Amino acid sequence: MNYRDYLQKVIYQVINPLIRLMIRMGVTPNSITATGLVGNVVATWFFIEAALQLNAEPSSAYALIGWGGGVILFAGLFDMMDGRLARMSGKSSLFGALWDSTLDRYSELFTLFGIAVIFLRSSDETWFVIGVATFFAMVGSMMVSYVRARAEGLGIECKVGLMQRPERVVVTAVGAIVSGITANLWWLAGAMVLIALLANFTACWRILHCYRQLS
Repeated sequence: MNYRDYLQKVIYQVINPLIRLMIRMGVTPNSITATGLVGNVVATWFFIEAALQLNAEPSSAYALIGWGGGVILFAGLFDMMDGRLARMSGKSSLFGALWDSTLDRYSELFTLFGIAVIFLRSSDETWFVIGVATFFAMVGSMMVSYVRARAEGLGIECKVGLMQRPERVVVTAVGAIVSGITANLWWLAGAMVLIALLANFTACWRILHCYRQLS
């Protein structure tokens, strides 16, 4: 059992009572997925507001960045609960899988866009470079998911790599939270550079994996 499977098992033990309560209340997996998207849209709003205030009201801006990271982490729990709810309630469906994957992509693009705005609005050229790195983080994040989906369409299991969605969510959230607490944007910048490097590396790794399987 790798670390991701072990951690997932521990989290499931914690959230299972909540999942059973949701089943009794008639909550659907698709509504949980949509709630996670709403949370990420809220986080995006925090980041854009922070970008608008960073030069004039830096203390307020950093607080917003920290809150944005916290909301991403909270919304990430819904990302785990929807699948677990679907399995435990017997409501798994092909459309549910499509809905989940699609809204996950929207969520990630929204939040990374908000973070990119923070850096691109700064007058410091260094932050402009980090804004570009955030764009590459967006590209890498999408390509990691796309290569896996395309591979599975060809009948290839493709879960290899270092920076899958759960890791990206945690890195983004922690980077934003620590930046907000310390009033130091370099923590968020480091998170973006890390995702840009490892997500694109993971996408290339998956392409190579598929090449070997298809050969």
